[in-house]
Amino acid sequence: MRKIPNHGTLRMTKVAYPLGLCLGLFIYVVYIKWHRASATQAFFTIAGAASGARWGQQARSSLGSAIRGHEVFYGIMFDAGSTGTRVHVFQFAQPPGETPTLTHETFKALKPGLSAYADDVEKSAQGIQELLDVAKQEIPFDFWKVTPLVLKATAGLRLLPGEKAHKLLQKVKEVFKASPFLVGDDCVSIMNGTDEGVSAWITVNFLTGSLKTPGRSSVGMLDLGGGSTQITFLPRVEGTLQASPPGHLTALQMFNRTYKLYSYSYLGLGLMSARLAILGGVEGKPVKDGKDLVSPCLSPSFKGEWEHAEITYRISGQKAGSLYELCASRVSEVLRNKVHRTEEVKHVDFYAFSYYYDLAASVGLIDAEKGGSLVVGDFEIAAKYVCRTLETQPHSSPFVCMDLTYITLLLQEFGFPKNKVLKGQASTCTGEFGEVTQAVLATLGEPRKNQCDLQESRSLVCFSLPWG
Repeated sequence: MRKIPNHGTLRMTKVAYPLGLCLGLFIYVVYIKWHRASATQAFFTIAGAASGARWGQQARSSLGSAIRGHEVFYGIMFDAGSTGTRVHVFQFAQPPGETPTLTHETFKALKPGLSAYADDVEKSAQGIQELLDVAKQEIPFDFWKVTPLVLKATAGLRLLPGEKAHKLLQKVKEVFKASPFLVGDDCVSIMNGTDEGVSAWITVNFLTGSLKTPGRSSVGMLDLGGGSTQITFLPRVEGTLQASPPGHLTALQMFNRTYKLYSYSYLGLGLMSARLAILGGVEGKPVKDGKDLVSPCLSPSFKGEWEHAEITYRISGQKAGSLYELCASRVSEVLRNKVHRTEEVKHVDFYAFSYYYDLAASVGLIDAEKGGSLVVGDFEIAAKYVCRTLETQPHSSPFVCMDLTYITLLLQEFGFPKNKVLKGQASTCTGEFGEVTQAVLATLGEPRKNQCDLQESRSLVCFSLPWG
């Protein structure tokens, strides 16, 4: 398709977000959810540890002066998403009397997600053990017993029946308990949608320096995953707080400050779950009698199969009129009365992650490696073009018309106007074991020679909505 002109300059990275999100999640879990003492002390607290001692105290050894006399410690975070399970091994250094900083991060991912083993729990153990072995290779032996190990599952497990999800988590916990790492009673759990949004908000504000600079305006975040989508920002207008529906506000205490955030997770409105809903399917239920799911969002001549959550669906297009208008009508039905709109999003800088980037890159709105810039309405322009030319110019994905139309209407439902420029800046990670994103390291104030593995990492789209 034609390449829509950029409206400015924007460089994006495919590693900053997965690194930052898990770092933010790790900080959130350890620092906030397990908060017990002052800021620095709480960072080292592991709730439920039998000894009740702080891991920072436990980890003091000759290795603690390995980096320029700074105390060194580690943390292991498992991210169990709807499409895969990832391990992040973090190394931190703490100068005397200062806040710890990230000095190294190792990443590895495996597919499929944990939810794929809902009917065969034993098979899930092999992948978890493989990722634990990565951690054992990266962390010095003397640190194993004082390194906290945590798994947080997201929408993939939230969509499972309670009993199936519980059995999967119990199996993971068994594997964790048999490991040499520090495992608390609540080391394995399903993260609720609000926590997922808040952790991403912490991430983006940590990376942009908003949490470190007094008086600096915070930014909001949009994340479009496979099973759910989140929106989180810090309201500045009292009317936003007063008009927010129940469950859309949450208080966060961090660094001796309380943040009253607007944060909500829409389960079932992630891109993969939305596809199924638009097709007319039901999550976790095969179609009776093997019938096709027919959709106006697919090319009229298309017939094929699509696998979602270990269920294979037969799908096909339908002969009709204008593909975009019919698809938009169907998407509107799926979104009707499901998304809360706030006026304040027009005036808040936002970063958007994951499938927002992937879809924009796949149709040439931005460069897949260098990024670019666009306005919200560019998604609609792209959707109309792709839908109109789908028969004559087949795309690599049969869902591209559907996906772009869905993103277009989802952003509109959130309240983002079409003419707002989406922009931002981040640097790139060069090579499979190149430098970690300069944007991350500049924020952390660390040297720029750390490991970075692009394998299976989720994408970052560093979009920002300017004021006015």
